[in-house]
Parts: sequence; structure tokens; C-alpha cells
Amino acid sequence: MKVALAPTDYTGQTPCGGDSPLRSFLRTETGSTAVLLAAAIAALVWANAGPGSYASFWDTRLSLAVGPYGVSLGLREWVNSGLMTLFFFVVGLEARREFDRGELRERRRLALPLAAGAGGMAVPVALFLALNAGHGTGAGWGVAMSTDTAFALGLLAVLGSRMPPALRVFILMIAVVDDFLSLGVIAFAYSDRVVVPALLVAIGAVLALLLLRRLGVRRGVVDALLGVVAWVAMLESGVEPVVVGLVLGMLTSAAPATRAELERASGVFHRFREQPTSELERDARAGIASAISPNERLQRVYHPWTGYVVVPLFALANAGIELSATGLAHAFTSPVTLGILLAYGLGKPLGIVGGAALITLLSRGRIRLPVGWGAATAGGTLSGVGFTVSLLIASLAFTGPRLDEAKIGVLTTLVLAPVTSSAVTAVIGLLPPALRTRALLGDAETIVDLAVAVDPDRDHVRGPRHAAVTVVEYGDYQCPHCGRAEGVVRELLAGFGDVRYVWRHLPLSDVHPHAQLAAEAAEAAARQGRFWEMHDLLITHQDALTSEDLRGYASGIGLDAVRFEKDLSAHRGAARIAEDVESADLSSVAGTPTFFVNGRRHHGAYDIGGLTAAVHTARERAESRT
Repeated sequence: MKVALAPTDYTGQTPCGGDSPLRSFLRTETGSTAVLLAAAIAALVWANAGPGSYASFWDTRLSLAVGPYGVSLGLREWVNSGLMTLFFFVVGLEARREFDRGELRERRRLALPLAAGAGGMAVPVALFLALNAGHGTGAGWGVAMSTDTAFALGLLAVLGSRMPPALRVFILMIAVVDDFLSLGVIAFAYSDRVVVPALLVAIGAVLALLLLRRLGVRRGVVDALLGVVAWVAMLESGVEPVVVGLVLGMLTSAAPATRAELERASGVFHRFREQPTSELERDARAGIASAISPNERLQRVYHPWTGYVVVPLFALANAGIELSATGLAHAFTSPVTLGILLAYGLGKPLGIVGGAALITLLSRGRIRLPVGWGAATAGGTLSGVGFTVSLLIASLAFTGPRLDEAKIGVLTTLVLAPVTSSAVTAVIGLLPPALRTRALLGDAETIVDLAVAVDPDRDHVRGPRHAAVTVVEYGDYQCPHCGRAEGVVRELLAGFGDVRYVWRHLPLSDVHPHAQLAAEAAEAAARQGRFWEMHDLLITHQDALTSEDLRGYASGIGLDAVRFEKDLSAHRGAARIAEDVESADLSSVAGTPTFFVNGRRHHGAYDIGGLTAAVHTARERAESRT
């Protein structure tokens, strides 16, 4: 299960213009794991306390009709083929986000999760087929291949700080590939018949939606209607309709807002503030909404629903099986259950690590894991947990006792995965410190988000000139979030002896009228060798940044007042500030404060704990390369 808020600062507020969908995704994904587990347990209790009522309830037919046209399905089918379409829509949104803003925006990096994800599916399928050969149960091979990301991330949260943060992203990248391929398997391998005219109608509805988006027509009602048409047509075609959700999600752009778009939105809001009419209110809402990608807006709306409602309902409808000592003993000697356990317990980690190793070998080391091989192995064992898609395929592939055996195998992976991952983590913990660091972090080059590298001869640097870790902040002297972050930065520098800090200007003049002049005052002080003295005064006196205030600060730190006044009046620092702003645009920085640690953008909280963890990871990675 997959998908994607905005990074909050250490006070829990949203920085000026900042965003980090990944943090929201991880929080919702791991938080919903407990609800999902509770729903699965409730299904087991219900099925054993009232087996007749459980089966009859979910087999109840519900019909929706408009005139002579309608759809009639059992409640379980409405959940599996209807509500789960929304789940896979969210999966598609997360996949598109990774392409537009995540690790996969460097297209060459797509090869590694493709290979690892495909290997993590092919090897388990091969093991399942080998164990089920000659038993007439080979048709259920699809049950043994898909990772449930919700449970995988929940287990990763239990491991906590013992694993590098990049492992979460690695698991997500593989999970995107996993779900995409699984949907292809469901759509074609487990569809009984294909009615071509209905399939063409579904394709036509999707193409119409894509055309409207290319023309700039974005209306939620129109998109929803075309989506419903595509879903019904796909259902009538005989192809599993949940694939519609994935396709529509993949078509939804996640491109971040530019600074120009944010400035336009700010301008519309200011016009409404000056003249609060209904027309300007509508324009203000539309302007602000246009500055947020449709992908992010839809994820914010639907991801909690899928995490806390849709998938738990799916578990409640599908996880219920009647348990008995005889039935369990039979299941754990059946090729179906054993094949699933072998596939997930051994096949998943072997396939994921083997696929990654193969692509690294074929690329001659140009493409490497974002984590160490030890962390990748732990990620493989964490991925050895099946649930959502596995149960969905089981309901399509099996009936009767075989279905119960498949469900027992899938549910047992919820116990098997934490056992194997804990064993791998324990082994890594026994390694010598240097080898353990390399096993966890690896030696791959991370994506460099900072478009313009730090130049000690040009940038404003505080700390050792050639430190192992460099923290760059794009800031605005009037931004209150930057003011609150300043204390964190000072504490960070005091706690580390090998960190250098770089300030780059990004005055948000549309919302902070004194920011540009304050930045020019800092540059005027820099021309007299007193940048940091002026910086400290400006960032701690954000409510006093008028020309008179700036002249007082200049006098207080002993600047040549005449020279300072001339430099400020002539705007001699404006060109330097414009260079910083241009570099911010090249790095897709739209708000303040935005931090980069060794060239990698820091998403999430910028409290002392968050930045310290990022600095520790960057330093350990640098040391492992050395």
C-alpha cells in the first residue's frame, strides 16, 4: 500500500512555501498499519464466532442502476473491485510523485527499483511454482509475489534508528514497481474473458480525460464522471477494474509549484484582502489551488481514506477464515501455504537483493543501491509480508479449502517477516563499526538537489572551510520560520566541530516587504567584512527592518556609516542576492527556510533532532566513502 504533506518545522508549523509529501505518506502509512491489523483480527474473530453470518454478509448483493443500466455485485466484490480502485488510484499518485519529485526523477535510477522489484516478484513466483508443480495449484502463483507496503513500513518503524532513513525510500520505490506489475497480473492473468468493445470504451474514457488535462481543463466532477465510465466499462470488459485507479493516478501531475506561481497566488490573495468581494474570493481560492500540484491535493484528500477506511474494510471482507487445529495442520503441510511462506520468507529478499546486484553488475557500478547491502537485505525481509494484493489475487485464483490455505499462508507472513528482519538486523549489529556503517549506508552517490555547489570563496560560510558536512539554508530575514530555525542552526554548529553552515538569500518580497532591503544590508556589511554580525542582528530582530533600523545595526557593529549608506542606496548587493535567488530557482526552492545537507534537500522537521540526524547520516556516508 502506497503514497504521499508538507514538511513541518520544529514548532509543528508549515514553512513559508515548503513541502514534503513523503513525510505525510510515511506517517499515514505506518499509522494505519494498526488499524489494518485490527481489521484482520476482527475478520478472523467474526468468521470463527459466526461463520455463517460472515460469509452471508459479504455475499449479499448490492445493485446500483440508472434506468436500464446498472451494476450488481456482492459486498465483497464492491470492496475488492470498487473501493480498492481508490486504493490503487493513491498508489498511482505516489508512483507519479516519485517520477516527478522523488528518487526516480533521475531516470537512470529507475533501472534499480525495476530490477529489484521484478526480481522480488519473479523469484518468489518461481519458488511457489516449484513447490506446487504437479498439485494442480500452480494457477495461484500470483498470490506469492506482492509486498504489502503498509505492513512493511510498519515493521520498519519498529526497527527505528537501526536502519538508515534511505531504506524507507528504497522500499517505497520497490513497492511502486511491485504494485504496478501486480495490477498488470490481475488485469490480464486473472481475467476470465475480455469483451473488446467495452475495453475500448474504457480506453476512450481515459484518453478523453488525458486530452482535457492537456488542454488545461481540470474539473473534479468531469474527472470523476470519466473515471466512473472507465471503471464500469472495464468491469463489463472482464478485466479487473482496479487497474483504472492506477492509470488515473499515474496521469496526475506532481510537478512542484514554481516561485512565480506562488507569487501569483500571493498577489491574488492580497487583492482579495484589499477588496473582499465574492469574485475575488473565488479567484483567490483558484489561484492558491493552482499553486499546489493536483497530485498533492488528491493525495491529501484520499490517502487517509484509503489507509484508515478502504484497506481495513478490504481486510475485514477478505481475512476471515475458519480456524481449527486440523485445518491449520493441513494448511501447513499443503503446497499452497508452504509455497507462499517460502516465496515471501526466502524468495523476496533473494529476488530483491539479486535484482539490485544484477543491475549494479550490468551497469559496471554506475547504478548502485541508495543503501548498503546489509540494509537492502533487511529491506528484502521487510518486504516479505503479503496482505492486500495477495488476498485480492487469492480470491481470484482459489475457492474453498485452497482459498483458506492461501489466506493462512498470507497471514502467517505477518509473523514471518518481523522474525527474519530482526535476525538480519541482529547480524548487522554484530559487525565491526566501520563495516556496519558500510553495510547500512553503502557507497552510492546520492542525488544532489543543490543545483549550484557551495563555493567558499563566494558563499557566506560559518564553520570550518573544508568540513565533512555542509548545511545550506535558503532564508529570508523577515520569515518567522527562519527566525525560529536560527536557534536550531546555532545549536547544531555548537554540537558539531566538522559542520559548515552557508546562508543564501531568498527574500520573499511578495509577502515580506522588508526582506530585500534587509538582504542588501547584509551584503553591504559583507563588503566591510561584517556579514555574520549583521546577519545575527537581522535574523533576531525581524520586526525591526526599516532603513532607520538597518543604519542603527550598522553603527552598532562598527561599520563605516557613510560607506554602508552609499552601498545600501546604490543597491550594490542586489546582483549578489539575485544570483542566490536564481540558484534557488534552479534547485526548485520556492519557500523558506529550505535546507540542504551535503547537497541533498532536507525534507521534514528542522528541529535539532531532525537536522542532527541528517548531519549524522551525511557524515557517516562521507566517512564510508573515504
